[in-house]
Amino acid sequence: MQKTDVAPAVPGGPGLRERKKAACRSALIDAAQAIAADRGVEAVTVEEVCERAGVSARTFFNYFDTKDDAVLGHVPWPLDPAVAEAFAAGGPTGVLPHDVVHLLTRVLDGVPDRDRMMRGLSLARQEPRLLSRHLAWLDQHKDALLEMVRRRLGPDDERSDVATMLVLLLVHTAIERRDRAGGDGSPGDHLGPALRDLRSLISA
Repeated sequence: MQKTDVAPAVPGGPGLRERKKAACRSALIDAAQAIAADRGVEAVTVEEVCERAGVSARTFFNYFDTKDDAVLGHVPWPLDPAVAEAFAAGGPTGVLPHDVVHLLTRVLDGVPDRDRMMRGLSLARQEPRLLSRHLAWLDQHKDALLEMVRRRLGPDDERSDVATMLVLLLVHTAIERRDRAGGDGSPGDHLGPALRDLRSLISA
């Protein structure tokens, strides 16, 4: 059984309850990824993950729907409501591509357990089922993004769905490039170059 370390309090940060939940989630991810790295993804069971993390199966399912989600390191992606509102209202610069990069940088840089998610993506490349699960998880965020884009462009603007798919493409590309770069820095560092490449292809 591994020890679950609770992050120390920081001014203006989450309370003790939230920090305990985050620590428990991290312990479950670490256990699942350790088993997968040692013996393969198919060897991962909820029972062994819970035993290593020192929690019950009921607790496990409070955090993850499946063992694959724990292996992948999936965690909630909180977005600052003020950032989302500013984007939907046409900010912060008024130039859509620049504002998309600003929005996604805040999203990607704000992801907790980012390194664990990167390890999960490395494992996913060895197992097609995991990669499909990860893509489905990303797709769950499409509706929230689409709503922000529609608010910005207008509810009847037919470009909204295309813009949303391009946003998701940028997220996926930034994560992939960060991983190929050896995991250095943040995925947000790769958003600007990815956008420039996309614009270059469209204008070619």
